[in-house]
Amino acid sequence: MAWVYLAVAIVSEVIGTSFLKESDGFSVFWPSLISLCAYGLALYMLSLAVQSLELGIAYAIWAGVGTALIVLIGWLVFHQSIDVPAIIGVAMIVGGVVVINAFSELEA
Repeated sequence: MAWVYLAVAIVSEVIGTSFLKESDGFSVFWPSLISLCAYGLALYMLSLAVQSLELGIAYAIWAGVGTALIVLIGWLVFHQSIDVPAIIGVAMIVGGVVVINAFSELEA
């Protein structure tokens, strides 16, 4: 169940960050409210996940996958540019998450 909590935490954080852009510095009500609620859910779900998963492992996965998804959303939804060094950096982050999941014995 911890992995489900972590997945919900990641998705919630990505939603919160996406709406944070739309909130325009918390000056637009609905995107601001959605962002705050999504961040609250993300932190709550992460707190549930770390009851069973190692804190460092859970946080690395949460941050890494969230970062990669935000870069993808920025590119697809907000039409932000991404250059080769950024792509390489995100690939390294994703690679780190893969290494953690494939080889770490600290997961649960």
